[in-house]
Amino acid sequence: MVLPKAEWERIQDNLDSTTREAARILAEKKEREEMHLRSKAAVKDWPNTIMGLAQRKLKAKKLREEREEEERKLLDLEEQRFQAAKRKEALDHAKTYLYYQNERVKGLHSALLLAEVLKERDAQVEFKKLKSDVNKKKGEEKEHEHKEAILREEEKAHQCYMNQQALRRDQLEQIKEHKHQADLAKLEDKREGEQIQRLNRLYQLEIQRGKEKEQEEKVERQRLHHEHVTEQKIIKAVEEQKEMEEDDRIRAHCKAKETIAKLIKKKEAEMRRLTQEHQDKIVYQLAVQMNEALKREDDRLAKDIAKKEAEQEKKRKEKEAKEKAAIKSIAEHRATVMKMKVEKEREEKEEGKKELHALMEKNCIYLETEKAKKQRQRDANMEVQKIQIQQMAEKQAKKQQEKQADLDYDVQREAIALFKEREFQSYAKQVIESESKTTHHLYPLLKASKDGRGLGHGPFSRGREGINTSFQSQDGAGGQLPCCSCTPAQEVKNMK
Repeated sequence: MVLPKAEWERIQDNLDSTTREAARILAEKKEREEMHLRSKAAVKDWPNTIMGLAQRKLKAKKLREEREEEERKLLDLEEQRFQAAKRKEALDHAKTYLYYQNERVKGLHSALLLAEVLKERDAQVEFKKLKSDVNKKKGEEKEHEHKEAILREEEKAHQCYMNQQALRRDQLEQIKEHKHQADLAKLEDKREGEQIQRLNRLYQLEIQRGKEKEQEEKVERQRLHHEHVTEQKIIKAVEEQKEMEEDDRIRAHCKAKETIAKLIKKKEAEMRRLTQEHQDKIVYQLAVQMNEALKREDDRLAKDIAKKEAEQEKKRKEKEAKEKAAIKSIAEHRATVMKMKVEKEREEKEEGKKELHALMEKNCIYLETEKAKKQRQRDANMEVQKIQIQQMAEKQAKKQQEKQADLDYDVQREAIALFKEREFQSYAKQVIESESKTTHHLYPLLKASKDGRGLGHGPFSRGREGINTSFQSQDGAGGQLPCCSCTPAQEVKNMK
C-alpha cells in the first residue's frame, strides 16, 4: 500500500503526539525553573524584599553573635588574667607569710620592735627633759612674779609709811594749831599710833607668813625634786642589776650548753665503742660455736668408731668361746670326726675372714660417709661465713651510700641556706636603711642581720660524719636551742 506523504505525516503525528506532549511539558517546566533561577538571582541583592530582609537579619544576627562571642572571649581572657593575678597575689602573700614565719625574720622583726622601743624611749626621755625645762622655767617665772609681788608690797608699804608720816606731820601741825585740844589730840594720836603700829605689825606679820609659806613651798619643791632624782638613780641601779643578772644567766646557759655538747659527744663515742665491742663479741661467739660444733662432731665419730670396735671384739670373744666349747666337746670324738672337724674349721676360718673383710669394708664406708658429711658441714659453714661477709660488705656499702646522700643533702641545704641568707640580708638591709632615717638605735637590727648561714646561729661548716657544727643543739637529732648569746649591757650602752 502506498500512502501519500501528508497522510504518512498525519499518522506519525497521531502516533508521536503523547511523546511530543511530554517533551513539551518537560521543556516548559525546565524553562520555568530557569526563569525562576534567573528571577532569584536578579532579586537576590534587592534590599526591599522579604528574602533580603531575612538575609540582612540573619547576617546581622551572625555579626551580633560573632561580636558577642568576641566580647565573651575578651571577658574570659580578662577573667583568666584576674584569676591569675589573684592566684599570684595569694602565692605572694603565702610566700611572704612563710618568709615572715622564719626564725631569722622573726628575730629581725623583734630587733626592729626593739629599735622602735628604744626610739620611743629616747623620745620619752627627751619629753621628760623638755618637761623638766618647762617646769624649771615655770618655777623661775613664778619666783620672778613672787619677787615682783614682794617689791610691789614693799612699795605699797613704803607709800603707806610715807602717807602715815605725812599724816603724822599733819597731826603735829594740828596739835600745834590746836593746843587747847592737846590732851584729847594726844590721846587720839596715841590711839591712832597704836592702831597704826598694830596694823603695821599685822601687815609685816602677814608678809613674813607669806615669805615663810613661799619658802616652805620652795623647800618642798626642792625635796620632791631630790626624791625624783633619787628614785631615778634607784631605778637605774635596779636596771643595771637586772642586766648584770641577765648576763650571768646567759653565761651560765652557755656553759651548760657546752657541757651538754661535751656529754653528747662522749655518749656518742661510748655508743660506737659498745657497738664495735658487740659486733666483735658476736663474731667471736660464732667462731666458738662453730669450733664447738666441729669438736662435738669429731667426738661423736670417735665414739661411734670405739663402739663398733667394742662390738667386733665382743663378737670375736663370743666366737672364740664357742670355738673352745666345740673343740672341747669334739675332743672326745676326735678320732671318729677328725676329718670333719678339720674341714669345718677351715670353712669357719674362711667365713670369719669374709665377715671380717665385710665388716672392715662397712667401717671404711661409714668413715668415708662421716668424712664427707663433715666436709659438707665445713663447706656449709664457709658458705654461711661468705654470706655474712657479703652482707656486712653490702651493709657497709649501703651505709656509705647513705652517708654520701647525707653529704649531697647537706650541699643542697647549704645552697638553699645561701640563697635564703642573701634574700634575708637584702630584706634586712632595706629595713636598716629605712630605720636609719628615724633612729640611731641600729645595734639590734645589725646584730639580727649578721650572717647565719648553715641554718644555725654560727658559721656554716661540715664537721665529722656530715654534722653541721653551726647548730647549738642539745640532742643528737640536731634540735636547735634559742640563741641567747648576746653582748653585755655595757657594750650596748657604748654602741649607743
